[in-house]
Amino acid sequence: MKFIKRKWTAGEADEWTKEDWIAIVISPLAYIFIMVGVALSFLLLWYGFLILAAGVVLTVVMHWVINPKLKSISDRYELHQKEYIRELEESVRWEDR
Repeated sequence: MKFIKRKWTAGEADEWTKEDWIAIVISPLAYIFIMVGVALSFLLLWYGFLILAAGVVLTVVMHWVINPKLKSISDRYELHQKEYIRELEESVRWEDR
């Protein structure tokens, strides 16, 4: 069994899982690393570039972890939205009345 789940159904993606907690922890760390890394890189300090690179890596990891869940939820929402628009258009047609 893999540590990070990559395939989600819409129902599973609605539940809180370890992937959500991983994203919650990584997100502020990535933000802080990027902000501090940019500031120190502007001062041309070598460790600023290192911190900036770590922030970029954390951001990529965060997106790799949470994006499958978000995509699953988004796909379900899009399907419901299309169905709603179809029903709405059917209910307001003037030709059928």
